[in-house]
Amino acid sequence: MIFNGFIDLPLWGYVVLALALTHITIISVTVFLHRHQAHRALSMHPALSHFFRFWLWLTTGIVTKEWVAIHRKHHAKCESEEDPHSPQVKGLSEVLWRGAELYRIEARNRDMLAQYGRGTPADWLEQHLYQRHSLLGVTLQAVILLVLFGAAGLAIWAVQMIWIPFWAAGVINGIGHYWGYRNFEIPSASTNIVPWGIVIGGEELHNNHHAFSGSAKLSCRPWEFDLGWFYIRLFSLLGLARVQKLAPRRTLISERSQLDLDAIKALTVNRLQLLSDYGRQVLRPVIRQELGKRQKRLYRKVQRLTRRDKGLLSEADLQRLNQVLEQNASLRTVYQFKLRLQAVWEQQAISHEMRLAELRQWCAQAEASGIQALQDFVHLVRRYAMVPQSLA
Repeated sequence: MIFNGFIDLPLWGYVVLALALTHITIISVTVFLHRHQAHRALSMHPALSHFFRFWLWLTTGIVTKEWVAIHRKHHAKCESEEDPHSPQVKGLSEVLWRGAELYRIEARNRDMLAQYGRGTPADWLEQHLYQRHSLLGVTLQAVILLVLFGAAGLAIWAVQMIWIPFWAAGVINGIGHYWGYRNFEIPSASTNIVPWGIVIGGEELHNNHHAFSGSAKLSCRPWEFDLGWFYIRLFSLLGLARVQKLAPRRTLISERSQLDLDAIKALTVNRLQLLSDYGRQVLRPVIRQELGKRQKRLYRKVQRLTRRDKGLLSEADLQRLNQVLEQNASLRTVYQFKLRLQAVWEQQAISHEMRLAELRQWCAQAEASGIQALQDFVHLVRRYAMVPQSLA
């Protein structure tokens, strides 16, 4: 009786059950561990928070403090030798197939846990059950599934055991820093794997997350979908969660005659969007004009190199970029203007008034450059405005 289980389902029933259980686990990771615990992007009702803690203990054996600390360190040390799981450092294959093992290795670092694991649950259940007996939950789950569904239950349990290690620890930490598209050119190599965050609850939008790590919503473009955000909105409507932080939203108004302090504040908040606009509205048309349609492969390569953060370019990439810039005067000019635009916000301890002066000078020189795309971009810069955060 036990081997066959008390419940007999058709094959499709077992598939649906496995997908349902793993789906709850994915939502537990992205909403509870990632957005709530690691980044404090939302607050959560204690009952819902504890359900997710219990579910993760039962289905993964993840210890909240360990996961949160490792993830925070990843953001703090991204793409460096101290990053616990950067494919740029350790190699894609290592992170993709041994991602869970990299977590276990890093979790042994007590100093790291103390530094990056602050603010995570430390109640009696966490200390005496979830953390001390982290493997008891997955063992209990195996017994329950075996009793209920027999051999099929053990197969479902096996799927649960590999789901998070492969999709979250492997795919997101590996492919999500190696292949995909980028909305924002930031110092990390993070990418959006696909624009529809469904399989991994929205974590597929990894470049968006690294650009705005404190945001409860991972989608930024109108065509992107974040399933985790759908659940956060649902929990909010039920009174079980409250959003604390969202990524800034660009708003454009009628063009100002001159930049002012309000404009600088809006540009500072939206500086990543501003640089993204620069890539599309200045670099792309100038590259197309300079290189021509007959050099499509070079066009794509140069577009990537000019938009990418210089810290992520290899020596070979830098040499290739410099060769192209030396041969194309207009492209060299707009690339230098891009670096100067970045530098306005890279300076530390600088006031809004000083940024305003620098950006006014940048705009005046851009208008005098004689390059139409650069001149048109100045008009866009003068239209940026602040907008209150919205849950839309």
